Amino acid sequence: MKSSAFIEVPVRIPGSECRVLVGRGLIQLTGELVRETGLRGACAIITDDNVARHHNAAVQRSLEAAGYRVHVFIVPAGEKSKAMSVAEDLCDRMIAAGLDRSSFVVALGGGVVGDLAGFVAAIYQRGIPFVQIPTTIVAQVDSSVGGKTGVNARAGKNLIGSFHQPRLVLADTDTLRTLPDREYREGFAEVIKHAAIRDAAMLDELDPDAPRETLGPLIARNIAIKAAIVAEDEREQTGTRALLNFGHTVAHAIENAAGYGRFLHGEAVSIGLAAALQISQNKSGLSAAEAQRVRDKLAAFGLPLALTPDLDTETLLAAARRDKKFAEGQIRYVLSPKLGEAFVAEDVTEQDLRTAIESLRT
Repeated sequence: MKSSAFIEVPVRIPGSECRVLVGRGLIQLTGELVRETGLRGACAIITDDNVARHHNAAVQRSLEAAGYRVHVFIVPAGEKSKAMSVAEDLCDRMIAAGLDRSSFVVALGGGVVGDLAGFVAAIYQRGIPFVQIPTTIVAQVDSSVGGKTGVNARAGKNLIGSFHQPRLVLADTDTLRTLPDREYREGFAEVIKHAAIRDAAMLDELDPDAPRETLGPLIARNIAIKAAIVAEDEREQTGTRALLNFGHTVAHAIENAAGYGRFLHGEAVSIGLAAALQISQNKSGLSAAEAQRVRDKLAAFGLPLALTPDLDTETLLAAARRDKKFAEGQIRYVLSPKLGEAFVAEDVTEQDLRTAIESLRT
């Protein structure tokens, strides 16, 4: 294998060795690359019915060629699979298949599959290793790196979970070719978020019409932003990692209030970013021109910026109160004073949130 053909992104999390590779054709080398990590034994590929049609055969074939005994577990595509009942069922199926503490999990899919499979790996036999093979923009630039795993509760998104770092992440940009346009574009909400909080120059470089196969350097750039923030604050104890939640308080409330699956995650994040920009203008001095730059870029990728009339403000606020970003009843809200910078504010009130949400209706 010529590793020089791929971009390797350093991820330096103390005590959690993780190799991250970005490039074309990586899934054909899955078995060889997993073998290099030292993982042995049987493995469980956890994927969904959409991704399985396109990519499971190549991953399974590569793992088997490297000598692994492979079991494949397929869940329905969509946010509804990110549930405790699905995690429990997967654990039962893995037990029935004879997987033990020497086994490992391969998460093959987008953010839902990555979060679900990582959570299963975190709790199965008190924790077994896992590998991430993200197949969407959202998963490649964000959710596959950093070790957050989990499922949704009825009360809110990601309220049940664990920190469990992957051993290996393979971001194969060829998988992006099979994404429907809506699923492809929604991922750029997270890219635009990274630009807003850490890399303002990237904003002007984002091109909705760029060929998908050319996105390797952009994906690696975003992984590097995420990895650097996570390395500073893996478990959100100092507040640095919370910066990645820019726009997510309102986004998670939208997903919960609308019913999981109605909005794609990136679509909800886009609307949440619009709210965060409004509060940043009102509370931290973000200029109207800079806020508009971000809104314009979101719109260029066909992402929504307004709420639908059926999403009541009080319902969204009630959902937001249950979010993990509330600490001891207080809002921990991320603001941007200027593009490329962000901080966790202590003075954002529920009325500020209400005003911002109402602004999304015009």
